[in-house]
Amino acid sequence: MIRVNLLPHREMRRKQQQQHYFIMLGGVVAIGVAIWFLAHTYLANRLDGQNARNAYLQSEIAKLDKQIEEIKRLQEQIASLLARKQVVETLQGNRAEVVHLLDQLVRQLPDGMYLKSIKQVGSRVTINGYTQSQARVSTLMRSLESSQYLANPALIEIKAVSQGASRINEFILNVSIARAKTDEPRKNPVRAPAKG
Repeated sequence: MIRVNLLPHREMRRKQQQQHYFIMLGGVVAIGVAIWFLAHTYLANRLDGQNARNAYLQSEIAKLDKQIEEIKRLQEQIASLLARKQVVETLQGNRAEVVHLLDQLVRQLPDGMYLKSIKQVGSRVTINGYTQSQARVSTLMRSLESSQYLANPALIEIKAVSQGASRINEFILNVSIARAKTDEPRKNPVRAPAKG
């Protein structure tokens, strides 16, 4: 019987299979490294893009914060100017009060009376004076009540005092200044239809 020695053939085949295995392993490793590199590059690019977007948003938020601060500052200035405007309008509307008050006191003051002092706090006026009789104080209060610029006269005190050799009456009364109402809406004038 002839014996055939297959050991070299098997050894060569085994070496061939090992080479094929290492080639396949190297290919798989190369493909894995390529996939890892591509995934890493893609994710790094995405991360850089997101970081750039975040930086842009941060800069825009900082700009908006500055604009909000500017708007708040402007709103404070507007509120301050509106308050000043309101004070000026109030002063403008009430500037004739003193003139009307003194004019009405001169017009309404009966004979035999003279004033010692006039003091105004807000719309309330305190009048202090002397009169020959108490009836003249009542006449003054009725006259003040009928005035369009003054309202609600109220007698606080009347008492007899000695002034030199004569006895007269000293009185104190309060009266309110009737201020025009500015809250009423202005009425639009009715216009006549145009003739054509």
